[in-house]
Amino acid sequence: MENRVISFREALAAVRAHAPMLPVETVAAAQALGRVLAEDVVAPEDLPGFDNAAMDGFALGPAHLAFPPDTPIPVSRRQFAGDGHGVMDGGACQIMTGARLPLGAVAVVPIERVQLDGAWDAPGGLRIRLAETVAPDANIRRAGQDVQAGQAVLVAGTRLAPKHLLLLAALGIGVVVVRAVPKAAVLCTGSELLAEHEAPRDGHIRNANGPYLCAALAAMGAEVVLYRAVPDALEAYTDAVRAAEAAGAHVIVSTGAVSMGVHDFVPAALQSMRAETVFHKLAMRPGKPTLFALLPSGALLFGLPGNPMSSACGLRFFVQTALRAMQGRPPERPRHAVLMQALDKKPDWTLLQRAALADDDGVLRVQLLPDQESFRIQPFVQADVWALLPPDAAHLPTGSVLAVYPIDGAD
Repeated sequence: MENRVISFREALAAVRAHAPMLPVETVAAAQALGRVLAEDVVAPEDLPGFDNAAMDGFALGPAHLAFPPDTPIPVSRRQFAGDGHGVMDGGACQIMTGARLPLGAVAVVPIERVQLDGAWDAPGGLRIRLAETVAPDANIRRAGQDVQAGQAVLVAGTRLAPKHLLLLAALGIGVVVVRAVPKAAVLCTGSELLAEHEAPRDGHIRNANGPYLCAALAAMGAEVVLYRAVPDALEAYTDAVRAAEAAGAHVIVSTGAVSMGVHDFVPAALQSMRAETVFHKLAMRPGKPTLFALLPSGALLFGLPGNPMSSACGLRFFVQTALRAMQGRPPERPRHAVLMQALDKKPDWTLLQRAALADDDGVLRVQLLPDQESFRIQPFVQADVWALLPPDAAHLPTGSVLAVYPIDGAD
């Protein structure tokens, strides 16, 4: 480890470089929500699979298109959704939405655009009169018009959402190859911590970080295999880390004990476990004391500061970066918004500020919220995004364009 304060961007790059790719597995597509594709998905067939009617109406042959409007055209057959091949036999064919187009049909006229004469069971049968000229291919969905067989429809690194499952089902794809679910452990240090349901007493506080981190990790697609509150003792901490490794954790998220206090024992504990510390201390706020280490088992350990916003920020940017890299996902791309107020900041430091978005005039704008101290939770609840204030500017005037990231990061 270089004994220096490194930049936010350097830290992100280091996390990506050290995150191991997870193995692959095959799962049922119907059960793959939230999983990340390990390989491209190629369409095995056309979609639609056959030419079909886009509307209820009447299928016409080429001769019918040449008829002047108001010419009676006999209707000789019907085609319903689910029927097999049919053949035009000189007359029009009454057809339903989604029904296979009869061979020889070149257009479909909607039922509301024709005049009906007679009836199926009346002498002379049913006839139609066109209200207007009908163009070839009108109201026809051609085979492969949506997706063609052999086309790559989803790329490796895609996290599957409900819309993707719709496509997979339509193409008859029953299984997909995905990355294994990353396993995570959450260790919250501090002898002062109480469970969230306990009443505070004698200087103790509720462990708010733990439930948040577990929920956020689950939303990011990880499985939390261990959650433990750890007292301020080096041996207790090393025992907890070993328990996380034994539970199969790929990522261990630890809060507290990484700064300069008497009980900030995490660096010493990691040294005793022969871990490699990649970085410890960043030129950013919140989260300057953030630590990232590699354990001999191959697990990644993130030592996040104990203040709630320092932990939330470290999880949002560093832990999520690791989870994305381990699943073969590309780096996150931010949105950009126009800053609504001027501000001054410490040069050479990256600030991540809780902020609200507005787009009343069609332009995405960002308003930094007051009370940015890292102990404050209420502004986090009110925020839409983290706004990144870059290190290369000491003054940001109104109208500056900032990168903004969704507050939760669950995508």
